[in-house]
Parts: sequence; structure tokens; C-alpha cells
Amino acid sequence: MLPKFRDWFNWVGGYSLMALIALLIVVIGTWGFIELTEEVSEGDTHQFDRTIMEYVGVHRGPKWLEEVGRDLTALGGVAVLSLMTLGVAGFLLSTRKFHAMWLVLIATFGGLLISTGLKWIVDRDRPDVFEHRSHVYTQSFPSGHSMLSAVVYLTLGSLLTRLVPGYKQKLYLLGVALFLTFLVGVSRVYMGVHWPTDVLAGWTAGLVWAIICWLGARALQRRGKVEKDTEQTEDLPQEPALDPKF
Repeated sequence: MLPKFRDWFNWVGGYSLMALIALLIVVIGTWGFIELTEEVSEGDTHQFDRTIMEYVGVHRGPKWLEEVGRDLTALGGVAVLSLMTLGVAGFLLSTRKFHAMWLVLIATFGGLLISTGLKWIVDRDRPDVFEHRSHVYTQSFPSGHSMLSAVVYLTLGSLLTRLVPGYKQKLYLLGVALFLTFLVGVSRVYMGVHWPTDVLAGWTAGLVWAIICWLGARALQRRGKVEKDTEQTEDLPQEPALDPKF
């Protein structure tokens, strides 16, 4: 009979394997973001972007769907994400989890600074295919809403996974975080304020930054600098007890 997946996972290295996979995603994601930025800067993605935007402009749907789009896009706004981050930081402060609090703040506002810097460097104009349904004040690439929603929701999702022992619950929380990030990005194209490649770049950069912060938190946790996770009694087998005769 084949061993259970979690037993195999523990045998090959447990959470060290997760760290290796995360590091691989960071490398691939960074390379992908750089390649996409070059393609956008050279104008190679313009036809692809415009084709999708023209399709969205023609198939916008009923008025109630536009209201849904505004609601979803607000989930990635600076005001909403900042309030959410400060609320979580306040909770961590009240429970004296100071290191975790600083990690959340650094991840969120560090992501905001990175997004702003990238917009300034690439300096891409906003789409002009159809009327914008949301006010914008900055340049287009990458999508700040997409990047920040990826950073905040994935960071908070990974923080919540530390509070539950079961791997199914952890996957559920991360799945919700990814789904919210996806909805925010799609809403930016629907609202006419971002090219599809802006959103793709925002998702990629946000994922890379969130994983870097997670890896940093994990490294600090192993050194006793960050509060430990909830005991994972359901996830991983316990260490076998030593035979008394030894």
C-alpha cells in the first residue's frame, strides 16, 4: 500500500521542501516579471492587450455587474488594504506578537513602495480603449491593486495558516487569498484602468514579494526571532520516541 502523501512529504524533508519550492517560485517569478517588463517596454504586448480590452469594452454586461466590479476593485485599494493591515497589526500588538506585527507591516508597506517605484520606472500610460470606471492617479505598469492584493491577502493568509494545524485548512485559507487576488486583478481590466499585462505583472510581483517575506519570517522563526506556529498535530507525524535502552 502506498504511503500517505503527508508521510512521504515528511520523509523528503517536510517544510524544508516547501522552502525549496517557494525559492524556486521566487526565481521563476522574478525572471518572468523581468521578461514581461521588457516585452511591455518594447511594445510587443500592445496588440494582445488591446484585443482583450476591446472585447471587454464591448461585453461589459448589465449595470449591476459594473457595481460588482467597483466593489471588487475596492478590495485591492490602498485605503481598504491599509485599514485591514493596521487592524491585523493592532491585533498582533495586543497579543504581544511584536515580530509578526512588524513582518505584516513590512510586507504590506514594502509592497506599496515597490509597486510605486516600478510604476515610476516603467512609466506606462493607462488604457484608452473605453471610459474608465475608476479614478486613477498613477501610471499603469504594474497594477498596484493586483500587486498589493497579492501581497496583503497572501501574507494574511499565510499568517492565518499558522493558527490552524490541519493542512486542508491551510490550503483553504491560501485558496481564498488567491481567489480574492484574482478577482481584484480581473476587476481592474473590467473597470478599464489597466491593461491585462499590468495585472499579470502585478500578480507576479506581489506573489514574489509575499513569498520572500514568508521565507524571511520562516528563517527568523527557526532562529527564535518570530513567534512559532500552532503545533501541527494533524499535519506531520511526531518524532518517534527514543527506545529507553538507548
